[in-house]
Amino acid sequence: MSTEGSAKAVVAALTANIGIAATKFVAAAFSGSASMLAEGIHSLADSGNQILLIVGGKRSRREATKAHPFGFGRSRYIYAFMVSIVLFSIGGMFSINEGLSKLHETHELENAWLPLTVLGVSICLESFSLYTALKAAKEERGSTSLVQYIRHAKSPELPVVLLEDMAALLGLALAFLGVGLTVLTHNPIWDAIGTLAIGVLLILVAVVLGIETSSLLVGEGATDGDHEKIVAAIEGTPGLDSLIHIKTLYLGPEELMVAAKFAVAPKATAAEVAKVIDAAEVRVRSAVPAARVIYLEPDILRDSKN
Repeated sequence: MSTEGSAKAVVAALTANIGIAATKFVAAAFSGSASMLAEGIHSLADSGNQILLIVGGKRSRREATKAHPFGFGRSRYIYAFMVSIVLFSIGGMFSINEGLSKLHETHELENAWLPLTVLGVSICLESFSLYTALKAAKEERGSTSLVQYIRHAKSPELPVVLLEDMAALLGLALAFLGVGLTVLTHNPIWDAIGTLAIGVLLILVAVVLGIETSSLLVGEGATDGDHEKIVAAIEGTPGLDSLIHIKTLYLGPEELMVAAKFAVAPKATAAEVAKVIDAAEVRVRSAVPAARVIYLEPDILRDSKN
Protein backbone atom coordinates (compact mmCIF):
# COMPACT_ATOMS: atom_id res chain seq x y z
CA MET A 1 0.00 0.00 0.00
CA SER A 2 1.09 3.57 -0.48
CA THR A 3 0.94 4.36 3.24
CA GLU A 4 0.37 2.62 6.52
CA GLY A 5 -2.90 4.53 6.80
CA SER A 6 -4.16 3.07 3.53
CA ALA A 7 -3.39 -0.47 4.67
CA LYS A 8 -5.14 0.06 8.01
CA ALA A 9 -8.21 1.51 6.28
CA VAL A 10 -8.47 -1.45 3.89
CA VAL A 11 -8.02 -4.03 6.67
CA ALA A 12 -10.53 -2.23 8.90
CA ALA A 13 -13.07 -2.18 6.07
CA LEU A 14 -12.47 -5.86 5.27
CA THR A 15 -12.86 -6.95 8.89
CA ALA A 16 -16.05 -4.94 9.34
CA ASN A 17 -17.61 -6.13 6.07
CA ILE A 18 -17.00 -9.84 6.67
CA GLY A 19 -18.76 -9.71 10.03
CA ILE A 20 -21.53 -7.45 8.74
CA ALA A 21 -22.18 -9.65 5.68
CA ALA A 22 -22.63 -12.76 7.82
CA THR A 23 -25.13 -11.10 10.18
CA LYS A 24 -27.06 -9.57 7.30
CA PHE A 25 -27.51 -12.92 5.58
CA VAL A 26 -28.73 -14.49 8.83
CA ALA A 27 -31.19 -11.63 9.35
CA ALA A 28 -32.38 -11.89 5.73
CA ALA A 29 -32.96 -15.63 6.08
CA PHE A 30 -35.09 -15.26 9.23
CA SER A 31 -37.01 -12.15 8.16
CA GLY A 32 -37.38 -12.53 4.41
CA SER A 33 -36.34 -8.89 3.92
CA ALA A 34 -35.18 -8.07 0.37
CA SER A 35 -33.39 -4.95 1.60
CA MET A 36 -31.50 -7.06 4.12
CA LEU A 37 -30.50 -9.56 1.43
CA ALA A 38 -29.36 -6.74 -0.86
CA GLU A 39 -27.29 -5.29 1.97
CA GLY A 40 -25.78 -8.72 2.62
CA ILE A 41 -24.71 -8.96 -1.02
CA HIS A 42 -23.43 -5.38 -0.78
CA SER A 43 -21.21 -6.23 2.19
CA LEU A 44 -20.06 -9.45 0.54
CA ALA A 45 -19.09 -7.50 -2.58
CA ASP A 46 -17.27 -4.93 -0.44
CA SER A 47 -15.34 -7.72 1.30
CA GLY A 48 -14.27 -9.07 -2.09
CA ASN A 49 -13.27 -5.57 -3.12
CA GLN A 50 -10.99 -5.10 -0.12
CA ILE A 51 -9.34 -8.44 -0.92
CA LEU A 52 -8.83 -7.21 -4.49
CA LEU A 53 -7.14 -4.05 -3.19
CA ILE A 54 -4.82 -6.09 -0.96
CA VAL A 55 -3.94 -8.47 -3.82
CA GLY A 56 -3.35 -5.51 -6.14
CA GLY A 57 -1.00 -3.91 -3.62
CA LYS A 58 0.95 -7.16 -3.26
CA ARG A 59 1.26 -7.72 -7.01
CA SER A 60 2.39 -4.13 -7.59
CA ARG A 61 5.49 -4.76 -5.47
CA ARG A 62 6.91 -7.39 -7.83
CA GLU A 63 10.35 -6.69 -9.26
CA ALA A 64 10.59 -5.25 -12.77
CA THR A 65 11.25 -7.75 -15.56
CA LYS A 66 12.48 -7.56 -19.14
CA ALA A 67 8.88 -7.77 -20.34
CA HIS A 68 7.79 -5.13 -17.80
CA PRO A 69 10.84 -2.86 -17.39
CA PHE A 70 8.90 -0.20 -15.50
CA GLY A 71 7.59 -2.67 -12.94
CA PHE A 72 4.04 -3.55 -11.93
CA GLY A 73 2.93 -0.42 -10.09
CA ARG A 74 -0.19 -0.05 -12.22
CA SER A 75 -1.50 -3.38 -10.92
CA ARG A 76 -3.10 -1.35 -8.15
CA TYR A 77 -5.07 0.62 -10.74
CA ILE A 78 -6.20 -2.56 -12.49
CA TYR A 79 -7.48 -4.14 -9.28
CA ALA A 80 -9.15 -0.89 -8.23
CA PHE A 81 -10.96 -0.87 -11.59
CA MET A 82 -12.07 -4.45 -10.95
CA VAL A 83 -13.69 -3.17 -7.75
CA SER A 84 -16.01 -0.95 -9.79
CA ILE A 85 -16.99 -3.95 -11.93
CA VAL A 86 -17.78 -6.03 -8.83
CA LEU A 87 -19.88 -3.22 -7.32
CA PHE A 88 -21.80 -2.74 -10.56
CA SER A 89 -22.46 -6.39 -11.41
CA ILE A 90 -22.67 -8.21 -8.08
CA GLY A 91 -23.83 -5.36 -5.86
CA GLY A 92 -25.90 -3.05 -8.02
CA MET A 93 -27.48 -5.37 -10.57
CA PHE A 94 -28.28 -8.08 -8.02
CA SER A 95 -30.01 -5.56 -5.75
CA ILE A 96 -32.09 -4.17 -8.60
CA ASN A 97 -33.05 -7.65 -9.76
CA GLU A 98 -34.02 -8.62 -6.20
CA GLY A 99 -36.02 -5.41 -5.77
CA LEU A 100 -37.96 -5.97 -9.01
CA SER A 101 -38.65 -9.55 -7.97
CA LYS A 102 -40.07 -8.43 -4.61
CA LEU A 103 -42.25 -5.84 -6.31
CA HIS A 104 -43.96 -8.62 -8.22
CA GLU A 105 -44.04 -11.15 -5.37
CA THR A 106 -44.46 -9.23 -2.13
CA HIS A 107 -44.71 -10.96 1.23
CA GLU A 108 -44.89 -9.87 4.85
CA LEU A 109 -41.70 -9.52 6.87
CA GLU A 110 -41.11 -11.93 9.73
CA ASN A 111 -39.16 -11.10 12.88
CA ALA A 112 -38.80 -7.49 11.70
CA TRP A 113 -36.91 -6.60 14.87
CA LEU A 114 -33.99 -8.76 13.70
CA PRO A 115 -33.09 -6.88 10.48
CA LEU A 116 -33.63 -3.53 12.22
CA THR A 117 -31.25 -4.55 15.01
CA VAL A 118 -28.65 -5.84 12.54
CA LEU A 119 -28.91 -2.66 10.48
CA GLY A 120 -28.42 -0.53 13.58
CA VAL A 121 -25.31 -2.46 14.61
CA SER A 122 -24.04 -2.40 11.02
CA ILE A 123 -24.37 1.38 10.91
CA CYS A 124 -22.13 1.61 14.00
CA LEU A 125 -19.51 -0.73 12.50
CA GLU A 126 -19.52 1.01 9.12
CA SER A 127 -19.22 4.37 10.86
CA PHE A 128 -16.04 3.13 12.57
CA SER A 129 -14.66 1.91 9.24
CA LEU A 130 -15.44 5.26 7.60
CA TYR A 131 -13.86 7.12 10.52
CA THR A 132 -10.66 5.09 10.07
CA ALA A 133 -10.59 5.84 6.34
CA LEU A 134 -11.31 9.56 6.86
CA LYS A 135 -8.55 9.80 9.45
CA ALA A 136 -6.05 8.16 7.09
CA ALA A 137 -7.19 10.36 4.20
CA LYS A 138 -6.77 13.49 6.32
CA GLU A 139 -3.10 12.65 6.84
CA GLU A 140 -2.59 12.25 3.08
CA ARG A 141 -4.72 15.06 1.65
CA GLY A 142 -3.68 17.82 4.04
CA SER A 143 -5.60 20.98 3.16
CA THR A 144 -7.07 19.48 -0.03
CA SER A 145 -10.83 19.01 0.07
CA LEU A 146 -12.17 15.47 0.36
CA VAL A 147 -13.83 15.65 -3.07
CA GLN A 148 -10.64 16.86 -4.75
CA TYR A 149 -8.64 14.21 -2.93
CA ILE A 150 -10.89 11.41 -4.18
CA ARG A 151 -10.80 12.81 -7.72
CA HIS A 152 -7.06 13.41 -7.98
CA ALA A 153 -5.39 10.90 -5.64
CA LYS A 154 -2.82 8.73 -7.42
CA SER A 155 -3.10 5.96 -4.81
CA PRO A 156 -6.48 4.25 -5.39
CA GLU A 157 -6.98 2.34 -2.13
CA LEU A 158 -8.17 5.08 0.20
CA PRO A 159 -10.51 6.77 -2.32
CA VAL A 160 -12.06 3.36 -3.06
CA VAL A 161 -12.55 2.56 0.63
CA LEU A 162 -13.96 6.03 1.29
CA LEU A 163 -16.52 5.73 -1.51
CA GLU A 164 -17.45 2.19 -0.45
CA ASP A 165 -17.91 3.17 3.19
CA MET A 166 -20.00 6.21 2.29
CA ALA A 167 -22.13 4.08 -0.01
CA ALA A 168 -22.41 1.43 2.70
CA LEU A 169 -23.71 3.90 5.28
CA LEU A 170 -26.19 5.41 2.84
CA GLY A 171 -27.26 1.91 1.77
CA LEU A 172 -27.83 0.92 5.39
CA ALA A 173 -29.93 4.01 5.91
CA LEU A 174 -32.02 3.15 2.84
CA ALA A 175 -32.45 -0.43 4.04
CA PHE A 176 -33.41 0.74 7.54
CA LEU A 177 -35.94 3.13 6.01
CA GLY A 178 -37.37 0.43 3.74
CA VAL A 179 -37.72 -2.12 6.52
CA GLY A 180 -38.99 0.49 8.97
CA LEU A 181 -41.71 1.75 6.62
CA THR A 182 -42.71 -1.84 5.91
CA VAL A 183 -43.16 -2.48 9.63
CA LEU A 184 -45.10 0.76 10.16
CA THR A 185 -47.39 0.48 7.14
CA HIS A 186 -47.54 -3.33 6.88
CA ASN A 187 -46.86 -2.81 3.18
CA PRO A 188 -43.87 -4.87 1.93
CA ILE A 189 -43.54 -2.71 -1.16
CA TRP A 190 -41.35 -0.33 0.88
CA ASP A 191 -38.84 -3.13 1.43
CA ALA A 192 -38.68 -3.68 -2.34
CA ILE A 193 -38.28 0.05 -2.99
CA GLY A 194 -35.44 0.20 -0.46
CA THR A 195 -33.74 -2.67 -2.29
CA LEU A 196 -34.04 -0.87 -5.64
CA ALA A 197 -32.63 2.32 -4.10
CA ILE A 198 -29.62 0.38 -2.80
CA GLY A 199 -29.04 -1.06 -6.28
CA VAL A 200 -29.14 2.38 -7.91
CA LEU A 201 -26.76 3.73 -5.26
CA LEU A 202 -24.22 0.96 -5.86
CA ILE A 203 -24.34 1.44 -9.62
CA LEU A 204 -23.73 5.18 -9.23
CA VAL A 205 -20.73 4.56 -6.96
CA ALA A 206 -19.43 1.92 -9.40
CA VAL A 207 -19.64 4.40 -12.28
CA VAL A 208 -17.73 7.06 -10.30
CA LEU A 209 -15.05 4.53 -9.37
CA GLY A 210 -14.82 3.31 -12.95
CA ILE A 211 -14.33 6.83 -14.31
CA GLU A 212 -11.66 7.75 -11.77
CA THR A 213 -9.66 4.51 -12.01
CA SER A 214 -9.89 4.36 -15.80
CA SER A 215 -8.20 7.76 -15.92
CA LEU A 216 -5.34 6.35 -13.83
CA LEU A 217 -5.13 3.29 -16.07
CA VAL A 218 -4.87 5.40 -19.22
CA GLY A 219 -2.07 7.35 -17.57
CA GLU A 220 -2.02 10.57 -15.56
CA GLY A 221 0.80 13.05 -15.22
CA ALA A 222 2.02 14.93 -12.19
CA THR A 223 -0.39 17.16 -10.31
CA ASP A 224 -0.24 20.88 -11.08
CA GLY A 225 1.69 21.53 -7.89
CA ASP A 226 4.27 18.80 -8.53
CA HIS A 227 4.58 19.84 -12.18
CA GLU A 228 5.47 23.38 -11.12
CA LYS A 229 8.04 22.06 -8.64
CA ILE A 230 9.68 19.87 -11.30
CA VAL A 231 9.82 22.71 -13.83
CA ALA A 232 11.31 25.06 -11.23
CA ALA A 233 13.89 22.44 -10.21
CA ILE A 234 15.05 21.89 -13.79
CA GLU A 235 15.05 25.54 -14.78
CA GLY A 236 17.02 26.45 -11.65
CA THR A 237 19.85 24.04 -12.44
CA PRO A 238 23.17 25.89 -13.00
CA GLY A 239 24.46 25.55 -16.57
CA LEU A 240 21.00 24.95 -18.05
CA ASP A 241 19.86 27.63 -20.50
CA SER A 242 16.14 26.84 -20.70
CA LEU A 243 13.57 24.07 -20.53
CA ILE A 244 12.23 23.19 -23.99
CA HIS A 245 9.49 20.75 -23.05
CA ILE A 246 8.57 18.26 -20.34
CA LYS A 247 6.22 15.28 -19.93
CA THR A 248 5.37 13.31 -16.80
CA LEU A 249 3.57 10.01 -16.24
CA TYR A 250 2.70 7.98 -13.15
CA LEU A 251 4.02 4.42 -13.55
CA GLY A 252 2.36 3.57 -10.24
CA PRO A 253 0.95 5.46 -7.26
CA GLU A 254 4.42 6.22 -5.88
CA GLU A 255 6.53 6.23 -9.04
CA LEU A 256 6.53 9.22 -11.38
CA MET A 257 8.42 9.27 -14.67
CA VAL A 258 9.82 12.60 -15.88
CA ALA A 259 11.03 13.13 -19.45
CA ALA A 260 12.34 16.54 -20.46
CA LYS A 261 14.41 18.28 -23.10
CA PHE A 262 16.49 21.28 -22.13
CA ALA A 263 18.87 23.66 -23.84
CA VAL A 264 22.55 24.09 -22.99
CA ALA A 265 25.19 26.48 -24.25
CA PRO A 266 26.36 25.67 -27.81
CA LYS A 267 29.96 25.38 -26.66
CA ALA A 268 29.27 23.19 -23.59
CA THR A 269 31.43 20.07 -23.37
CA ALA A 270 30.09 16.55 -22.82
CA ALA A 271 31.42 16.60 -19.26
CA GLU A 272 29.66 19.89 -18.55
CA VAL A 273 26.38 18.59 -19.99
CA ALA A 274 26.64 15.41 -17.91
CA LYS A 275 27.19 17.53 -14.81
CA VAL A 276 24.08 19.59 -15.60
CA ILE A 277 22.00 16.42 -16.06
CA ASP A 278 23.18 14.94 -12.75
CA ALA A 279 22.46 18.18 -10.91
CA ALA A 280 19.00 18.48 -12.46
CA GLU A 281 18.10 14.91 -11.46
CA VAL A 282 19.12 15.60 -7.87
CA ARG A 283 17.06 18.80 -7.78
CA VAL A 284 13.97 17.11 -9.26
CA ARG A 285 14.07 14.17 -6.84
CA SER A 286 14.56 16.55 -3.94
CA ALA A 287 11.55 18.62 -5.02
CA VAL A 288 9.29 15.63 -5.83
CA PRO A 289 10.46 12.35 -4.24
CA ALA A 290 7.99 10.34 -6.34
CA ALA A 291 10.01 11.26 -9.45
CA ARG A 292 12.08 8.08 -9.46
CA VAL A 293 12.46 7.59 -13.22
CA ILE A 294 13.99 10.61 -14.95
CA TYR A 295 15.08 10.98 -18.58
CA LEU A 296 16.74 14.27 -19.52
CA GLU A 297 17.77 15.11 -23.08
CA PRO A 298 20.17 18.00 -23.70
CA ASP A 299 19.85 20.09 -26.85
CA ILE A 300 21.03 23.34 -28.33
CA LEU A 301 18.20 25.81 -28.55
CA ARG A 302 17.77 27.35 -32.00
CA ASP A 303 15.12 29.71 -33.32
CA SER A 304 13.68 26.97 -35.53
CA LYS A 305 13.42 24.45 -32.68
CA ASN A 306 10.31 23.87 -30.55
